Amino acid sequence: MSTPQQKELKKQPQFARGGKESRYSAGIRLLIQRFESLRDLIDRVVGSSSSRTAITAFILVITFFSIMLSLPIASQDGHRVELQHAVFTATSAVTVTGLTTVSTAEQWTFFGQLMILLGSQIGGLGTLTLTSILALAVGRKLGLRSRIITQESMNIGRLGEVGSVLRTVAVTSIVIEGTIALVLIPRFLLLGESLGQGIWHGIFYAVSSFNNAGFTPHSDGIVPYGHDLWILIPISLGVVIGSVGFPVILVLQQNLAVFSRWNLNAKLTVIGTLVLFVAGSFAWGALEWNNNKTIGELSVADKVLNATFASIMTRSGGFNLVDMNDINPVTALLTALLMFIGGGSASTAGGIKITTITVVFLAILAEARGDQFVVAFGRTIPDTVLRIAISVIMMSATFVFIGTAAIMLMSGASLQRSLFEVISAYATCGLSTGLSAELPHSGVYLLSILMLIGRVGTITVATGLAMRSRRRLYKFPEERPIIG
Repeated sequence: MSTPQQKELKKQPQFARGGKESRYSAGIRLLIQRFESLRDLIDRVVGSSSSRTAITAFILVITFFSIMLSLPIASQDGHRVELQHAVFTATSAVTVTGLTTVSTAEQWTFFGQLMILLGSQIGGLGTLTLTSILALAVGRKLGLRSRIITQESMNIGRLGEVGSVLRTVAVTSIVIEGTIALVLIPRFLLLGESLGQGIWHGIFYAVSSFNNAGFTPHSDGIVPYGHDLWILIPISLGVVIGSVGFPVILVLQQNLAVFSRWNLNAKLTVIGTLVLFVAGSFAWGALEWNNNKTIGELSVADKVLNATFASIMTRSGGFNLVDMNDINPVTALLTALLMFIGGGSASTAGGIKITTITVVFLAILAEARGDQFVVAFGRTIPDTVLRIAISVIMMSATFVFIGTAAIMLMSGASLQRSLFEVISAYATCGLSTGLSAELPHSGVYLLSILMLIGRVGTITVATGLAMRSRRRLYKFPEERPIIG
């Protein structure tokens, strides 16, 4: 039998342990409460609107990759890169722009280039889209709220199409990027690269082209491959497919041979893409035909190849075969216009989008004909869509104007170089005259902001305006002001 003293001694450790366990449990509960409070705060701030969700998601992803690129392991010299270079590169990658202030091949290690590639993949698909795809991949069903946010972020017409579009995004991305990589890898191996380099470069160009990122792992880009169709064709196809938009890809998969079954968005996007491609190729080639600094000394076949490639890349691809400083001023203006237009809606391309400019063009055509409504392919385009298109164009032009003026004041660069660089940043194209690397810190951060606005801004404006509907119980008298 235990004595009273022994019983007391047994009780003391148990009491002490119990006290520690109580304090430990209280700490866990406090931590859980704080986590739940933080989660609720984020849910209130971010979840209140899809636009705010998109912007917050992009900022968080950019912050993460900025930190990753700031690590010594990301730099070739083993030292931390300056903050503005890390932020600019991360922003350029996540917004799939391709502008750089430092050489991708010379500054970044394999780890750094891998971070750039992952940022481009996430940015190309869209952070919200990627999250939804992962939810579907693990067998979860998308809730109504998630479907609405994804629908708005990708400009999907009907809520019931969200799941189909997301699956199309995932499958299309894997199949196209994998196919491009499998085509490019053997070519790089035949050109003398090691097995590791060939595989890495094939994957890098596949992801960079399909996501319209424009990053290259070679110090001199793809200029040395300017005559190699084995490399140029897969990259060009990747850019074109990525730039038409996933909703259009879904329509083409379902009704490729039946044009009458395409929806209006697909018809406007595909036809607009073809028109801009042909017109851009012809105009760019004609303007640079006799320019000895670019394509003037090449054969006719190579001139046509360069013009075709340039027409594709100016619409958001970002790869180039000639120095942008050597093109004629008129060609630079044409390039800036094509960059400003960009690719299709809900695509990896940037710009104000083809459908935006097409709707405005159709409205002008209807006004010139005296038509009461804007009609295309037997469908009437609502006035609300026209108002949104005009708003997107005007707001984009305003951002470009302010950005160009600010860059000129900060750097003292000419109007041509400043305008070209700002449009390339805002339209997330990536073609450059080299001005980005010459800017002061303030200019670098300004271009970073323009890239972010260009990637999420026009989508945010368009969806925000489309979702707003203020009803009036009265109507003011009409009066026509003098126009023109």
